[in-house]
Amino acid sequence: METKEKIIQLTDVSKVFNGADAVKDLTFFVPKGTIFGFIGPSGSGKTTTIRMLTGYYRPSHGEVRVFGHSPELFSRADQERIGYLPQLFNLYPNLTVWENLSFSASIYGLPLARHDRLMRILEFVELDHARKKLASQLSGGMLRRLNLAATLVHEPELIFLDEPTAGVDPILRRKFWDHFRTLKEQGRTLFITTQYVSEAAYCDLVGVIDEGRLAALDTPSMLRYRAFGGDLVNLHTAKSLDLDSQRDIKALPFVLAKIQQLDDLSIRLVVKEAKTAMPALMDWASKRNLQIDEIDEYLPPFDDVFVELLKKEVEDA
Repeated sequence: METKEKIIQLTDVSKVFNGADAVKDLTFFVPKGTIFGFIGPSGSGKTTTIRMLTGYYRPSHGEVRVFGHSPELFSRADQERIGYLPQLFNLYPNLTVWENLSFSASIYGLPLARHDRLMRILEFVELDHARKKLASQLSGGMLRRLNLAATLVHEPELIFLDEPTAGVDPILRRKFWDHFRTLKEQGRTLFITTQYVSEAAYCDLVGVIDEGRLAALDTPSMLRYRAFGGDLVNLHTAKSLDLDSQRDIKALPFVLAKIQQLDDLSIRLVVKEAKTAMPALMDWASKRNLQIDEIDEYLPPFDDVFVELLKKEVEDA
């Protein structure tokens, strides 16, 4: 399998403010063309990490590399390969949408013949109809979309998005993620911070940060697997399983544990692999004349996954 280029790499990175660790011993990398979700509560170190990756902060310890270089040594060309969407609106309320976007384009040295590019970007964020409006007249969600347009105006390869969906409604949040997937399909790399753990499902790779430390790093599906020690399967039978049947089902080689009794007729099992365990469970039940009314893989919400992961982190500390 082809190994993707590492666009971002941190090795034992810490940042100390006034004797306190904002982040501690971060080690991970982000492959090219990936949506990387950096998920954690407010104050966990997400923004501090982005500021080190963009060269605003220098790490107290460790090594940061972006495009193979230290951010503090970025050339102008390196900087132009990056887009950064901050948490707060950082454009001009007394300029129109078009004027703000054109101003951002000027900062990056885009030629004056840029009308088509600006229109394309405004259409992408669905603000083309509002291009003559003052920024001060826009809703909060529209301001976030304008900020995103300004972040993308120079067509960066690597895009940092610091809590881009914070405070926006669920419909707009979904639209943002549609935009992010389109950017990935164009070959861009996205580093996205969020407090919404459900957004892990949209990412290719997820880092969980808690109190400045990396608690977990994996794909969304593997985070689920790690959190519960396997895949989860819900089994609903026509009659309650007697003690002998419960003992036998636990002894099956592909069953790792029984999580819980959901009700009189339903149990949830931890299995090695759901897609092979479910037909094997059907076969096991058939041989014992047990009627299974329903069997399916259970995908726990990421809120539950993160609770379990953080629990394990505390237990292992």
